[in-house]
Amino acid sequence: MAERIFIVEDNQEIVSLLEKGLSGWGFSTGACEDFHQVAEETLAFQPDLVLMDVNLPFFNGFYWTQAIRKKSALPIIFLSSRNEDADQIMAMNLGADDYMTKPFNLDLLIVKIKALLRRTAGQSQESTASLTFKGYQLDLLNSELAAGSHRIPLSKNEVKLLYPLFQQPGEIVSREAIMEALWEDELFVDRNTLAVMVNRIRAKTRAIDFDQVLETIKGRGLRLHDSEQF
Repeated sequence: MAERIFIVEDNQEIVSLLEKGLSGWGFSTGACEDFHQVAEETLAFQPDLVLMDVNLPFFNGFYWTQAIRKKSALPIIFLSSRNEDADQIMAMNLGADDYMTKPFNLDLLIVKIKALLRRTAGQSQESTASLTFKGYQLDLLNSELAAGSHRIPLSKNEVKLLYPLFQQPGEIVSREAIMEALWEDELFVDRNTLAVMVNRIRAKTRAIDFDQVLETIKGRGLRLHDSEQF
């Protein structure tokens, strides 16, 4: 069955270009029609990956990525004419998996899509278990952090960030090691971007007190707090 790509883009010329290019590689495509209902149309299409513009009618792509992330961890690649570092950091902070600026190279986009879908499929096939730490469960298959009945959706990159910490509970994992793990998946982050991602995880998981468990060790790295008080 063809993998499904959903396009959220208000420029019809770009939509047509993407549809033609993606169909040539065997992908099945759909495109947003009602920009008041982006999240609803996206989830109804049940895509394997979303291509998301930033500048959209009514609400921007950042808003709709937040709305989608509340219900799904499906891969999202931003395509935008906005090339400021702040925009790319914002996109990653809100759960994007990659960011390309317009005008983009279609061949490079196809490579990125295929690589991201391979990683997603690999995680689905291989990550049938979960990692736990003091009542917290990192669900690798569904990209969630759970505590009791509470389940917090995570982006794929947030799971990748937390994975080495759950693998080495109580031990300090250097920022360099975490960044290298993300770089291996072609997500190029610096210390500032990593700090934004960590703060986003803390904000998302505050309701289950995981923000108290995820500890920054100044000048050294991150760890899951091993104190018995948690």
